[in-house]
This record gives sequence, C-alpha cells and structure tokens, in this order.
Amino acid sequence: QVQLVESGGGLVQAGGSLRLSCAASARAYTLGWFRQAPGKEREFVALITRSGGTNYADAVKGRFTASRDNTKSTVSLQMSSLKPEDTAVYYCAAYGSGSRPDYWGQGTQVTVSS
Repeated sequence: QVQLVESGGGLVQAGGSLRLSCAASARAYTLGWFRQAPGKEREFVALITRSGGTNYADAVKGRFTASRDNTKSTVSLQMSSLKPEDTAVYYCAAYGSGSRPDYWGQGTQVTVSS
C-alpha cells in the first residue's frame, strides 16, 4: 500500500504559476499527475519514472514540469502559464507494474481565474 499526500493547490490568475507537491510513502514507483475538471473524466497530465524520465499530456507540454526527489520520496509539478482550462482537482498517482496507477492521493484543487 502506497500513501500519497498532495499539497500546493490554490487560486491563481491566468498566466500565473503554481507548484504542486506530493509526498509518497514508498520510493520505488513511477509517479504521475492526473486532473479532473467538473463534469469531465479524470485525465492524464504527467508522469515521472524513478530514474527521472518524464511524459506529458499535449495540453500541458512546455508549461508544466514534473520533478522528483527520491531521497525524500516527493514528486512535484511546476505549472506555469496557467489557463482557466487548467482548473481542476489534481491527483498524485503511483504506478505499480501496470499501465494504470494503482494508488491515488486525495487531490488538491487548482483554480485559474481569467
């Protein structure tokens, strides 16, 4: 069982920046970020492997950057040039051996005002 705790959400104006963090109870996992906007399905945002390899959704490429500190078992998501359509609850996730996450955090709200 892996526990994930997000922090860093909030309200920001369009064009601004926010940094999300996630503390994981285990280190040996690929970690990812997903988001869910009201009335929409949860969607992939980014992932980062234990060795630091990253993958991003097209909607956030060039604006969001995922990073991790394996010594502290934390993963971060630096979000820049935020848009109102980035408004969502953001979830940290941990992947086991499959292609879908096995564990989820409780989510943190990000609201981008126009």
